[in-house]
Amino acid sequence: RQIADRRLNKLLRRGEIALHIAAQCEINHLPVLQDFVNRRNRFIIIGMTDTALPAPLPERDCRLCPRLADYRDANCAAEPDWFNAPVPCFGDPQAELLIVGLAPGVTGANRTGRPFTGDWAGDLLYATLGKFGFSEGNYDKHIDDGLRLKNAMITNAVRCVPPQNKPVGAEINACRPFLAARLASLPRLKIVLSLGKISHDSVLRAVNALGGEVKLKDAPFGHATAYEMRHKTGGFTLVSSYHCSRYNTNTGRLTEAMFEAVFADIAGRLSE
Repeated sequence: RQIADRRLNKLLRRGEIALHIAAQCEINHLPVLQDFVNRRNRFIIIGMTDTALPAPLPERDCRLCPRLADYRDANCAAEPDWFNAPVPCFGDPQAELLIVGLAPGVTGANRTGRPFTGDWAGDLLYATLGKFGFSEGNYDKHIDDGLRLKNAMITNAVRCVPPQNKPVGAEINACRPFLAARLASLPRLKIVLSLGKISHDSVLRAVNALGGEVKLKDAPFGHATAYEMRHKTGGFTLVSSYHCSRYNTNTGRLTEAMFEAVFADIAGRLSE
């Protein structure tokens, strides 16, 4: 009966039903079903793009990056009660805004299982999202705090926690298909906010994976920059900001006022 839903029928006709199901599993934290969908649909052909993409979330025991997998194993042994797995996206499946961070923090998202939850960067990010109407409820640094995002979703360029919070190039490349799949799965996407240069560059390359032709030199990273992105099935505005890390805020590279100005610009663009 659910397949009779008009939207699902449309997805089915376009060959995107598996991607849609996988995306919903991730958003609604159904890891067992998610792993089943991933195994049955390791690569999903997105209609009209001729692009092979995985489901938006890696398998829970993803081994694509040996260094990250070994580090995750070590964290599992040391802290078995932590999440210790590729961190799912969090937010509204109909979001017009997608926020792309760098990677989970070891005692933040790697511990809690939700992006930017449990560390300093999340304190600033979630407070700012609330101030501009992108969330409701109170952020309390754990996954069961009742916080809900409105018209926004959060993900990372790299889904597994890297040692010293520093993924290497091969790891960023290996995780990019999951970012491209997430971009392709959001039907109302209008703006992507990248936090930091690594996130910015990975979004550009993900656009090219979807059939775009953007050159990195033509869209260099900078705080409060904005570029129009197009690919075979859609497009969005890429807005960038310095990452809201403790280091950047402590050194003054990013102030609360600077971060809020970026969100004010985004809110204005979405209201047009």
